[in-house]
Amino acid sequence: MIDTLKPGQKIRCTVLKLPKAAADCKTIERLMRRDPAVTRGLRNSHKKRQETTVTYNRGNRDWVQRQKVGKIVRLVTGNSWTCTFDMSIAPDFKAVQTFLKIEAA
Repeated sequence: MIDTLKPGQKIRCTVLKLPKAAADCKTIERLMRRDPAVTRGLRNSHKKRQETTVTYNRGNRDWVQRQKVGKIVRLVTGNSWTCTFDMSIAPDFKAVQTFLKIEAA
């Protein structure tokens, strides 16, 4: 299926089963973050964190209290997302294609 996709084509991916390896889980989560709605949410939360960052002086230097990043993406069976296919992510899709259902959107 991946070989028939063209760059710039919209695709819809669905998680069929959860991988046991942590590396495969991270790969699928990274691919899920390419969804435009998720990307928009991550960008907005980053902007909000930058606005509300607490800076204090310590030893005549500015120190920043870092805030935790929210986890917008959840790897659950049945989750689906839409993204634009690109040849740079083709190896990632090939690595986890046994856990995903990939179709043209």
